[in-house]
Amino acid sequence: MSTARRASYGAMTATGIALALVLTGCTTPTSTPDATETAAAGGDLVIGVTSDPDTLFPWKATQFQAVNVLQNLYGTLTEFDADLNVVPGLAESWDVSEDGLTVTFTLRKGVTFADGSTFGAEDVKFSLDAIAAEATAAVARSSLASVASVEATDEHTVTLTLTAPDAALPANLAVINMAMLSSDDTEEALNTTPNGTGPFVLDARKPSQSITLAKNDEYWGDTALLDTVEFRVIPDESSIVSAMQSGNVQFAVFNDPLVAQTAEGANVTVATTPQLSYHALQLNAARGGALADVNVRLAMQCAIDRQEVLDTAALGEGEVTGPITSPAYKSDPDARPCATKDLDKAAEYLKKAGMSDGVTINAIVSQGEYATSVNEAQNLKAQLADAKINLELEVLESGAFVDRWIAADFEAAVALNGGRPDPDGMYGRYFTSTGNLNKVAGYSSPELDALFAQGRESSDPAERKKIYAEISENLEDNAAWIWLFTSYTYTATASTVDGYVPMANGSLQFLRTTSIK
Repeated sequence: MSTARRASYGAMTATGIALALVLTGCTTPTSTPDATETAAAGGDLVIGVTSDPDTLFPWKATQFQAVNVLQNLYGTLTEFDADLNVVPGLAESWDVSEDGLTVTFTLRKGVTFADGSTFGAEDVKFSLDAIAAEATAAVARSSLASVASVEATDEHTVTLTLTAPDAALPANLAVINMAMLSSDDTEEALNTTPNGTGPFVLDARKPSQSITLAKNDEYWGDTALLDTVEFRVIPDESSIVSAMQSGNVQFAVFNDPLVAQTAEGANVTVATTPQLSYHALQLNAARGGALADVNVRLAMQCAIDRQEVLDTAALGEGEVTGPITSPAYKSDPDARPCATKDLDKAAEYLKKAGMSDGVTINAIVSQGEYATSVNEAQNLKAQLADAKINLELEVLESGAFVDRWIAADFEAAVALNGGRPDPDGMYGRYFTSTGNLNKVAGYSSPELDALFAQGRESSDPAERKKIYAEISENLEDNAAWIWLFTSYTYTATASTVDGYVPMANGSLQFLRTTSIK
């Protein structure tokens, strides 16, 4: 095993992740905010949330609330720090062979699962093999597309053999959908009793009411300062504000800027954090019907003023976006057909499709998972009507929306999707023909397959930037989806809450460093 290209991730920023992802190993400790000498251990934190997790099985979690809970219960081989640098997690280091085709992970010793059993190489092999297996239906399966085999070399060493170099692999391993599970566990068991290696363990659950986590005294890193964290279900954000003002809730993350404004006061502060997540009108071309015609999709793209959607739904707080929000590869939103609303062009496209008299498209909308969804949908409906495109809206509660979305049971979907620092993990699973969420994306092509493969195999940041610009152009020119805007999260904390750090990927992982003053 060659270690000639070994380096530390300690100084890497999000914009530089692509510089060395598969070319290095790592021995620096996970970067976390400094715990002050005077930080008081103990205390119970109540977080107001608008929905209950729809699953407690990390390999299938797509709902934001489920992800937020699970990332505090489970561990991953790599992690992101507060600046989205890739740093060690359950793997304390990793080495890559000179040809980039072998990656060897050295695991931390003394790590245990919540049930007391020991974490080791066999659990990693079990987890990666299961995630990669189509029968598991893991939502991150495509992130392991380059992995030909996984070998538990010894108790604390795992060797991955790749079919081609994979620059995105370390970043892709850091998401909770790649959580390491015990080889003795099953999906059915974990949906009732999570068994992770994270800083918290499940303490209690009242379905549709609350889920409470307790600190894990056996956690391999710094023990959490909080005794418990309760995620309390309060159906709308305005009611969460009232609960904060009365002192019953000490923490919340809002999507609606207007609600965030009402939350701030003498005993509550609000931190505003730009997000990698993006709002989009997803178009399922593979379903057939009108959206199978690229001209219909382009007509819809030309009929929409994205800034108007942003202004209507989020008070203009955010920015119009193209497909890729990753800092190092960010798309130019003006490099698209109809960068501004053009009804004449929309009419031309409908004429090409033979639908000059108009077309009806059905769209599903989630109510409850994020606050701006219905306002976005209504504005999109009004704008598309100007182009003789009737957007029929079906508003669903978040669980029903996720079920329909995963099954690709929709023509169009008004969606907020999570972003990632590396665009391969962000879109490779959607827009490649073998991507495990390609059915949801509804679009792929041989050109995109080739481009995504090139993006994974290259370790040159300039070359990768060029490749992902081509991917963005391809997605926009074919109106695979209609990308709208990125926005902010608004983290409201009571004056007694200290040490929490919000992240651009929306992660709540720094609950592990949070304390009650």
